[in-house]
Amino acid sequence: MIEGALHAGLGWAVAGGLVGASFGTSFITAAFGIGGGGVLLAILASLLPPVALIPVHGLVQLGSNAGRAVIMFRHRDLGVLVPFAGGSLVGVALGGSVVVQLPPDILRIGVGLFILWSVLAAPPAFMRRSAALAGGFSSFLTMFFGGTGPFVAAYVKTMGFARMTHVATHALLMTVQHLLKTVAFGFLGFAFSLWMPLIAAMIVSGFLGTVAGRQVLVRIDEKRFKIALNAILIVLALRLIWAGGQGVIQG
Repeated sequence: MIEGALHAGLGWAVAGGLVGASFGTSFITAAFGIGGGGVLLAILASLLPPVALIPVHGLVQLGSNAGRAVIMFRHRDLGVLVPFAGGSLVGVALGGSVVVQLPPDILRIGVGLFILWSVLAAPPAFMRRSAALAGGFSSFLTMFFGGTGPFVAAYVKTMGFARMTHVATHALLMTVQHLLKTVAFGFLGFAFSLWMPLIAAMIVSGFLGTVAGRQVLVRIDEKRFKIALNAILIVLALRLIWAGGQGVIQG
């Protein structure tokens, strides 16, 4: 009974693999600014019950982003925090109140196209002044399919920050978003206690991955960082569009 609770009934091999995946995906995000959350979501989607996927992913990402925000706090930009948090609160509240789930495949395609546009085209001026809109829209979406890190990263990218400030600010904004999402799922009745031992282990390993990934971030130059960031955003966007298109075709 106790042993089963420690690995959430998934078995030691699967639980150990998820703990390792948390380390690796946090390393990716700390080193390149984005990407780890989407990879982790894909891994969890193949191993967890659907009802647990978004809440568990959200709480693990809360721990991962909070750790990254703490160790890189001196590099953060607080100018967008309050409006982003306000928008996120509205977005989470609206998402949690929607009874009929919006078609996730259409949302994936839409977000994927937006990310491609933000990378390949010059972003309009309003993107640099709309932290509340970015927070509200991405937080609404995250209640349905979880991985909105690329959307928020695309918004932060429009600020033109240096690599350290980009990663630190993105981590801070994602911490706020995942915190609000976790609270919302708690109010909606998700039993986080059943998953807490596994989640705690994944958060610890994720923090270690963040520490290791930061060493890469410190050493990489600005030009290579921007190339890596754009490449990861494009790959994630194409993956979202592909997955959404497949879902629409099969549906």
